[in-house]
Amino acid sequence: MLITERHRLILDYLKEKENVKVHELVELTKSSESTLRRDLDQLEKQNYIKRVHGGASLLQRKREEPSMIEKSTQNLKEKNILAKYAAQLIKVGDCVYLDAGTTTYQMIQYLDQENIVVVTNGIDHLDALLEKDITTYIIGGYVKKVTKAMIGSNAYESIQNYRFDKSFIGTNAIHHELGFTTPDPEEAQLKTKAIYLSRESFVLADHTKFGEVSFSEFAKLHQAKIITNEEDSMILEKYKEKTEIYCAPF
Repeated sequence: MLITERHRLILDYLKEKENVKVHELVELTKSSESTLRRDLDQLEKQNYIKRVHGGASLLQRKREEPSMIEKSTQNLKEKNILAKYAAQLIKVGDCVYLDAGTTTYQMIQYLDQENIVVVTNGIDHLDALLEKDITTYIIGGYVKKVTKAMIGSNAYESIQNYRFDKSFIGTNAIHHELGFTTPDPEEAQLKTKAIYLSRESFVLADHTKFGEVSFSEFAKLHQAKIITNEEDSMILEKYKEKTEIYCAPF
């Protein structure tokens, strides 16, 4: 079978299933495992797919953005573990920025440090923070319905009043060359500013975010550390060249 024909079969099969294992493609194309791995490497370099442990998956669309309800049901165990690990990095008396998002929301239940101050643009974060009796400031601005995040010019002006010891940022995608990205340019702008205003910044990302690219860049890899549950050393190796990675223990 010609290479172009194999690649077409692989991509058509991925469009149907979204995630596939190498052994499935071996059976589909009647090719060797080594040949299929080379094919997947080539398709990844051409930005058609991303490699995952034992196989491959389709890249997400650049402007695709799940709602808060959709995100709250995805990878719950992983998000909870990342959130618990991230919360432990906060020290007594820290001034912290918590980005809107489901993983950062999960952090709040683990915030037991005394005398901390939290600034957030996440509407859903407010009740949980106040229930914990945490001193809380909300960034003013336009409320984005899909993500329940405050964004826009007023939010951008508002955040400039603060300085943070640490910021914890959500992301839709991380790529070893193209950095941290998210679908909405206005949310990206706020994330960029929060990182700039922070002494130390952390991006929380489960294993599904690696190798993906979304529409708007908000930081280069070296501008923030990564907290993740990704354990594949081959995947992480190229990221470790540019930033520090914290692997949350499972």
